Amino acid sequence: MYIRDYEIPSPEEGPKPGSRWTLVFDGASNALGNGIGAVITSLTDFHLPFTARLCFKCTNNMAEYEACILGIEAAIDLRVKILEVYGDSALVIYQIKGYWETRHPNLIPYREHVMKLIPYFDEINFHHITREENQLADALATLSSMFKVKWANESPAITIQRLDEPAHCLAVEAETDGEPWFYDIK
Repeated sequence: MYIRDYEIPSPEEGPKPGSRWTLVFDGASNALGNGIGAVITSLTDFHLPFTARLCFKCTNNMAEYEACILGIEAAIDLRVKILEVYGDSALVIYQIKGYWETRHPNLIPYREHVMKLIPYFDEINFHHITREENQLADALATLSSMFKVKWANESPAITIQRLDEPAHCLAVEAETDGEPWFYDIK
């Protein structure tokens, strides 16, 4: 179960028919754990980030498939009908497109699950991109791989603030002696 920070739209509130959305996904496996990240973007550059820590043993390729599925299922929840999917895992993209055969027994069920999700879309295309083009999803995956999750649905709150002025401007104090700061130095 994933925690989603948005309301699922009703049928009349869904995206405009014919609008093309994008999904970028990435998985991360490192010494601290496994995490996945996905970002859905609308034509108006509205971004919906998704991330999850995988609390089971998995390979990097399994994490990549998990990230892809997380993003596709979120797009289905949002009633997106036209989706462009981008990932930096050549293996996942080319297996889904049918260019490469899926032989590993751990990956066969993942590919089959993705294939079951495709009919939910009027149009869905898969594209391979470089790691440099996938920095946001990579950052989300890496971040989630580093957090320890103790129980189901525990999620660390991460707030991204917008700062319009540097912090030092907010810490300037008024002169107590009425002279400028450089008076004593001069």
